[in-house]
Amino acid sequence: MKENIIEIYEKYKIMPNLQEHMLRVAAVASIICDNLDEPVEKEQIITVCLLHDMGNIIKAEFGVFPPDFWGEKDLTYWQEVKNEYIKKYGNNEHEVTAQIIKEIGMNAHIVQLADRNRFSFTCDIAEGNDLIAKIIKYSDFRAGPYGILSYEERMNEANNRYKKHINFFEKEKRQKLVECGRKIEKQIFARCKIKPEDINDESVKSIILELKNFVI
Repeated sequence: MKENIIEIYEKYKIMPNLQEHMLRVAAVASIICDNLDEPVEKEQIITVCLLHDMGNIIKAEFGVFPPDFWGEKDLTYWQEVKNEYIKKYGNNEHEVTAQIIKEIGMNAHIVQLADRNRFSFTCDIAEGNDLIAKIIKYSDFRAGPYGILSYEERMNEANNRYKKHINFFEKEKRQKLVECGRKIEKQIFARCKIKPEDINDESVKSIILELKNFVI
């Protein structure tokens, strides 16, 4: 039986901030799809965006954000959920996400698109011809922890947040990946009727409300 995305999030105990992030990413993608000069598989793109971080509680660092960031449940609850996830699915957030997307009943192409949406693949996506992958990657780049950011703002925010992380990229490699992200932005908006700044908190607000009823 098909469910809307909020029912799926509740079933998998997705953290409220992570729900909001995936909804923002999908809203950004929706705006881009509606303003491209060529048709794309919008429903497929939105599906991937709404599911792309389903396993990210695995890498949650509860001390990075203030307690109210995590919603009504306390951090003890979310730590227990994290432990449940690790026990059931393993401790690699990408593999966990892939398992969950398969469990929900999505096809292999959806799983593959979600799995490719990694920062480390940014240059591969920029240099390739897959417009769908470009839209998904760029939409993820525009959604910050508290709202929509410009590409440059998001890169600065992520740099500050992850610079002490064990998997943080070396400066030179990170700079190359960031530059590839800029290339993706140019590639998308060369084919778009709008500008990057037209995508903001105000323009995504009503779309996010609609997406909460998106059926998967």
